[in-house]
Amino acid sequence: MFNALVVNKDAESGKTNASVQSIDVSDLPDGDVLIDVEFSTVNYKDGLCIGPGGGLVRNYPHVPGIDFAGTVAESSDDRYKAGDRVVLTGWRVGEVHWGGYAQKARVKADWLVPLPDGLTTRQSMAVGTAGFTAMLAVMALENQGMVKGEKPVLVTGAAGGVGSVATAILANLGYNVAAVTGRAEASDYLTSLGATQIVAREELNETTKRPLESENWAGCVDAVGGDMLARVLGQMCYGASVAAVGLAGGAGLPATVIPFLLRGVNLLGIDSVMQPYDNRLAAWQRIASDLPMDKLEAMINPATLSDLPSLGSDILKGQVRGRVVVDVNA
Repeated sequence: MFNALVVNKDAESGKTNASVQSIDVSDLPDGDVLIDVEFSTVNYKDGLCIGPGGGLVRNYPHVPGIDFAGTVAESSDDRYKAGDRVVLTGWRVGEVHWGGYAQKARVKADWLVPLPDGLTTRQSMAVGTAGFTAMLAVMALENQGMVKGEKPVLVTGAAGGVGSVATAILANLGYNVAAVTGRAEASDYLTSLGATQIVAREELNETTKRPLESENWAGCVDAVGGDMLARVLGQMCYGASVAAVGLAGGAGLPATVIPFLLRGVNLLGIDSVMQPYDNRLAAWQRIASDLPMDKLEAMINPATLSDLPSLGSDILKGQVRGRVVVDVNA
């Protein structure tokens, strides 16, 4: 028997409730590898799955947690053996398949990545899907020719999980980083991560009738979408790219094609869920080498399984800063 955060749904009211319960290994879904989970984290999708489901959870009872890291206990796949340290993000684990908010998890071997040298399981969950996505975004911008120069790289939603890691990585790589936030109290935090400029959310949150504005940004990691993304597209430098990673500000895009046609701006879609194995491995290796561990430590807010119901609600309200690291055994 082991502890897990189990979400149940009342058939009549449709309401969900989450609580820490003791379950048996035999309750776990089928898979090739059984893992002793050590740490997990909290993402926006986790908030949905802990709460109303957001259309992500198909069956109840359910164990959320889209990320986890730990040690292999048993494996029927030759790629992994007992004692190997592994990381999992994506593949709809924690949504369709039971996830990491438990002391044990059973998953397909194809979904795992070996923990990179130089990273602990705790650090890997301080990174999690948010940091993994941030690294994919930086790599995509580099592949499109982003260069260091006078113009800064913009990071929207900078105090959130993706934004925090993106800010730290970009600053460590030598880029000037302009961090967008709607929380005045987050300015010192973002500066400590390496941001050289703080941009108030209000400056970018209003739509404009002008399809092009001054060329302000050499690149952008955008976690907001909506009106802000539309505004940012018109402020990109010639040939610059925006890596779109989120929709905290809405799924719509009230923009014109003018920035693409007259400035050669690129809009890059970043998906972390279904990334192929080789891309995952490359991104995790870059995280181990390019993300300063002292900056990562400054982002961490520790938590336990019993904290998750309230944290799930908080992240849906935009009230979680940095990265929550859940010690499932505490």
